[in-house]
This record gives sequence, structure tokens and C-alpha cells, in this order.
Amino acid sequence: MIRQFAKYYRPHLKLFVADMFCAFLVAICDLFYPVITKSMINDYIPNQNLRLLLIWGMALLAIYVLKAGLNYFIQYYGHVVGVRMQADMRRDIFRHLQNLPFSFFDEHKTGSIMSRIINDLMDITELAHHGPEDLFVSIVMLIGSFIIMCTINVPLTLIIFAFIPLLIVIALRKRVKMSEAFTQTRVEIAEVNANIENSIAGVRVSKSYTNAEHELDKFQVNNNRFQRAREYAYKTMADFHSAMNLTVDVLNLVVLVFGGLFTYYGVIDFGSFVAYLLFVNIFVNPIKRLISFVESYQNGMTGFKRFKEIMAVQPEKERDDSVSLQNVRGEIQFQDVSFTYDDDTQVLSHVDLHIPAGRTVALVGPSGGGKTTLCHLIPRFYIPTQGKILLDGIDIQDIQAQSLRKNIGLVQQDTFLFTGTILENISYGNLDASMEEIISAAKRANIHDYIMSLPEGYDTYIGERGVKLSGGQKQRLSIARVFLKNPPILILDEATSALDNTTELLIQQALEELCKGRTTLIVAHRLSTIKKANEIVVLTPQGIEERGTHEELLAQKGLYSTLYEAQFNTAHLV
Repeated sequence: MIRQFAKYYRPHLKLFVADMFCAFLVAICDLFYPVITKSMINDYIPNQNLRLLLIWGMALLAIYVLKAGLNYFIQYYGHVVGVRMQADMRRDIFRHLQNLPFSFFDEHKTGSIMSRIINDLMDITELAHHGPEDLFVSIVMLIGSFIIMCTINVPLTLIIFAFIPLLIVIALRKRVKMSEAFTQTRVEIAEVNANIENSIAGVRVSKSYTNAEHELDKFQVNNNRFQRAREYAYKTMADFHSAMNLTVDVLNLVVLVFGGLFTYYGVIDFGSFVAYLLFVNIFVNPIKRLISFVESYQNGMTGFKRFKEIMAVQPEKERDDSVSLQNVRGEIQFQDVSFTYDDDTQVLSHVDLHIPAGRTVALVGPSGGGKTTLCHLIPRFYIPTQGKILLDGIDIQDIQAQSLRKNIGLVQQDTFLFTGTILENISYGNLDASMEEIISAAKRANIHDYIMSLPEGYDTYIGERGVKLSGGQKQRLSIARVFLKNPPILILDEATSALDNTTELLIQQALEELCKGRTTLIVAHRLSTIKKANEIVVLTPQGIEERGTHEELLAQKGLYSTLYEAQFNTAHLV
């Protein structure tokens, strides 16, 4: 995992090396102070050598000024490296998410995915900057102080450095608990985020049912779990820091006692004793850096581990010899197609269906019969469990996914609009379209006149998910978007079922215009809207139950006739 983390340094290697070089110089600067202090106490001050005292005093001042400049570079550009690495990781995970199959998003909450992208990578900046720096500077200072201290007195130096193995043992034992605690914290905050995202998205429902207290109770369950996880994480941190700080304090005591004894018995002079006291502070700083490194390592690596978990999810499979579509006619053929979800729920069974190019086929049947699933198989949102689907005689598994989906337009009942303006949402159908083409698409979707009645016209902000628009207006915007895309294949999935009769009539006119000259697959709840279809297919979990034109199916007196008569009678009762 460290090797995978390290590869993100490559694009920023020059800045990282400069940061580490500055950190190295800062460590060297820190080693000068005890050495110069020792000389002042043992030589310059007792011998009243004012000249050397002032020279070395000025030298120390110059070193401190240099150190201040180096620390500025380290603090600013070191964090810049971390921020850029974090941005690279977010870019990679977002790009990877765009290529994951629909099944991944079926199984993972939106808020949890957002937490992986944002929260889990927050500590990457600190680890990327301070991690290598703390480790490198600590090693330099420990080795440097050990060499200089050995020139003063080897036995006392060995006594002091004997504490390093003890510190390492304590750090390693506490590290495992810290890792587990920080991982659990990230899991719980992801659940909190998922709960918040879900509750805010459904705030109109909760308000209409006056269930604010119920939502608060649901939130509080996850919030309490996060609180307990965070408290445990802080407990493991407290265990770690208290044990490490106790060892460091004992180390200070050892230096004071043994240094005093060595001075008392004349093994070292007073200046060397003071130098040891100063060196042990320098010696303690890298130890504290190592302690900080362990903490930032646990924070950063637990987030990076969860980042790698998503990056390890296999993207949509693309065959090496997949082709790009040219001059698509739109002939679709299902050959013995079955589909079963991961939970072993079978929704399609041995479906054989031929849709000639330019023809309109309607899918009807009871809920759960697999109508929407069958439509989602065509753009390869899901892969058939059995059988294959051909487009113009080519197996869709042999077609590049981008090329396949570029030739398919999808209008659904649950219209999704992006936060932004009307212009941005229509142009999503073709990002290279001109304003004239966008206006033409809006006119064909019967939405242009409404747009022009707005004060800001096409630049009108529609709110999150188009919340400022009515259901019919949102649907017509989505139809305009498909007009702009101009695909040879069209899928209408319950496109008008949630609308009132007047709005439905307006949109039905737009859809009829949209369907001209295209291969069209319609999933319909209102059977009155599909009378003109070239063929109607009645789909059930057992497969295709009936097929034919509207008149043929009514004459068969089967399932379609029963469904139609039930709707017809209900409509008359209303």
C-alpha cells in the first residue's frame, strides 16, 4: 500500500525533493546550537574571548534567519504537495466511479461514496507532507545527535540511546489499536453522511408526513455510533501519547541524573553536561516527530485504504477487440436473454424479442415483470446472466460502451436534472451544440415558449435537481436534451405516468415527434398511450406472455385485455 501511495508523489517530485532538502537543512541548523553552546561555556566565556563570542552569536542569528526561511518553504510548499496529491486522488476516484457498473451504485449509498471521496482523503495532505518529512528529519537528527554526542562521551550516549528500542516497542503495540479505531471512525462517519444525504433529499416527504422527529431519531442512531467510535479513537490516541510522553520524560530524567553523575565524577565537564541537556531536547524533538508521524500515518493510511477499496472495484468490462458503431440503423434483437440480480432475484427469463429498425415496441405487464431491467440491458447498464443482445447484428458486448450509449436516448419517469441553468441541462445532450440547435430542441419538446416567459430565459437557475420546475417542465427539458442528442434508438421508461392528463397530452405530442424515424422501446403504465405502437409485448417474470398489436391483443382476451379493461373501467369511474 505504501508503494501505491508513493506513486502519487511522482507528478510533484521536484517540489517534494525541494521540501525534503529544506527539512534536511533545518535539521542540520538545529544541531549547531548545542555544539556552539558547549564551546561558549567551556571556552569563550571563561577565557573572555569576546570576539569569538560575538562572531558565533552572529552566526547563530544567521542560522536562525535561514531556518525561518526554510520553515516558511516547508510549511507552504510542503502542504501544497499534499493538497495536490489529494486532488489527484480525488480526480482518480471520481474518474473511476464514472466507469463502475450500475450494480456498484445499487449496493452503495450516495452519502457513503461521497464520504470516501471527501472525508477519507482529508488527512492525506498532512500525511503526504509531514509523514516523509517527520520520518526523514527524525532519522537525520537522531544520527547527527548520536555522532556528536559520541564525540563527547560514548557511555552516556549509549545509555540515552538505549531508550529508542523501548519507544519503538511501545509505538508498534499501540499502532494496531489506533489503526482499527481510525478505520471504524471512517466507517461510521460515512454512515452519518449517507443518512444526512438521504434525509435532506427527502425533506419534502418528511415535512409532509410531519416525521421530523423520526428523521432525527434515525440520524441520532448513526451519530451516536460515530461518537462512540471517535471516543474510542481518542482513547487509543491517549494511550499512545501518554505512554510515549512518559518514556520521553523518563529519558529527560536519565540524562539529568546520569549527566550529573558523570559531571560530578569528572568524566565530562560542565559545558559538555549542558550540551547533553540541550542535545537531549534535540533528541526528544525527533522522537515527538516520530510520535506525530505514527498518528498522521494511521489517519492518512486508513483513509487511503478505503480509497483503494473503491479503486479496486472492477470497472465495466470492455473487450479488447470492441468496435465503435457507425451509421446505426437501430435493429435490436434479444436472443434467449435471462437476468438475475446479485441477490438471486430473477427478473427476466429466456426472452426472445426482435425490434426492427425504426419500429416502435411497447412493453407492458405487471410490476416486477422486468420491463425496466430489459431496457437497462440495451445500453449495457447491466449484463445479461444468459443469452445475448444484438444491435444491427453485433453483440453489444463487442461494442465500446461509450459508442453504444451515444446512440441511445433514455427518457425516464424519474427525471434527473443537474443543479444549474436550463441551458446547461438541455446542452447536456450535446455539449458541442450551438444555441440555435438548443433552441430548436426546446421548441420540438414544447418547452421553448415557457423558457422565454422566464425573466432570465435559458439562463434561469432551476435549483437542485430542478426543484423550481414542475414535473411536466422537468420532463420536457429531459426530452429536449434527447432531441439535442439525436440518437437512432430511443427508450421511454414510464415517461408520462406521473403527469396529469393535460401535461401528459403536451408531452405525448413531444414524444411522438421525438420517436419519428427512431427505433423506440416504450415502457408504459397507461395503456392508452401505446395504441399506435407497431408491437406490444406483455412481459412477466416468466418471460413474454403475449405479443401483437393493440387490436390483436384485445382480441386474444388475455392478460393485456384484462389490464386494458381494468384501466378503461377505472378511467370511466373517475
